Amino acid sequence: MLVTTATTTTTTITNIGELVTNDPAPDREGGKLGIIRDAAVLVEDGRVVWVGRAGDAESPTSAGPGHAALMEVGNSTQHDLVDAGGLAVIPGFVDSHAHLVFGGDRAVEFEARMAGRRYEAGGIRSTVAATRAASDDELRMRLAGFIAEMRAQGITTVEIKSGYGLSVADEERAVRLAREVTEEVTFLGAHVVPAEFADDRVAYVDLVVGDMLTACAPHSRWIDVFCETGAFTIAESRRVLEAGIAAGLLPRVHASQLGEGDGVRLAVELGAASVDHCTYLTDDDIAALAGSGAAGTGTVATLLPGVEFSTRQPYPDARRLLDAGVTVALASDCNPGSSYTSSLPFCIAVAVRDMGMTPGEALWAATAGGAAALRRDDVGVIRPGARADFVQLSAPSHVHLAYRPGVPQIAAVWKDGVRAR
Repeated sequence: MLVTTATTTTTTITNIGELVTNDPAPDREGGKLGIIRDAAVLVEDGRVVWVGRAGDAESPTSAGPGHAALMEVGNSTQHDLVDAGGLAVIPGFVDSHAHLVFGGDRAVEFEARMAGRRYEAGGIRSTVAATRAASDDELRMRLAGFIAEMRAQGITTVEIKSGYGLSVADEERAVRLAREVTEEVTFLGAHVVPAEFADDRVAYVDLVVGDMLTACAPHSRWIDVFCETGAFTIAESRRVLEAGIAAGLLPRVHASQLGEGDGVRLAVELGAASVDHCTYLTDDDIAALAGSGAAGTGTVATLLPGVEFSTRQPYPDARRLLDAGVTVALASDCNPGSSYTSSLPFCIAVAVRDMGMTPGEALWAATAGGAAALRRDDVGVIRPGARADFVQLSAPSHVHLAYRPGVPQIAAVWKDGVRAR
């Protein structure tokens, strides 16, 4: 009789000069960053099983706590040791706001905007036409290209929205294709009213909360709405969000991008995980966000620096939000119209330079903050039980992400414990 033994590969990443865990403890530096110097991380079956000092983990003959964790994994017969060379390791970036299923681009619109034309939400309709004309294979190939691009820049978790189909068939296709690459899929049929419904907004909202929601809900985790002048009113937004919630989806909201409005307070009222853009906020908006609850339970303010960079609008005041106790996330909002970037390192640099954030606050917002905006506690952090998603920088400190803007600094990426780059 042939007897087989389960084989599990464990990996220790050691000689980490600066490990950002986002798991604070009294013996760690950087407050919320939970920094460990001269650190190591032990990974098994795609999860972190131990974090600590390198001297306690790097040798299989060690009797320290890292070795004890290694012994507890059971049937391991292979152990890989990776030397980080004294460089920094951070959690994988969590991009909690992206639009990656679309056809064409809007370079001409961008050029006109740089010449002085104001950004308006109506430009979305040109992308709708290009997306409807694209085949499934064309959209799938382009989506794969964006995911590879993001992974190369350290993004290990991404949320993807629909919103460029705006018909039952095209919205269903968008969320179905998105679900092939991420579990964080958002139905955004309420992005704008498409041209064919320009004279009958009520009929389009009826479609979104009816047949379109029915077709898209099985592929989606989230429901979103663009609550903004030129998009959807507060009453329309409430109707869309409540229908999504009734269908079992979790709410998130686009609001306060183009001006002040009631969208932020609607998001808080309905328990949205995140309200995104937040460029124009009133004192009442900030008070509502601050009173919505702690990270993981309250409504996160997700800021999108690439939008303001691309549209020349004023940057949101992150300092004002942070000082009020609001949980802040940073995301790319990668889309062809207002933020055609997939680089969270770029967004971090802009947030530090123009939005009042420290390098540490910006990094936390692009990792743990993004996780909070997705109601996740298994990503954006390096601690036992979390997914083994992390990034090795080609730099000694996370500060270099803002200190050296535009310079490629992602040396290696691990996704679920597997070297992905």
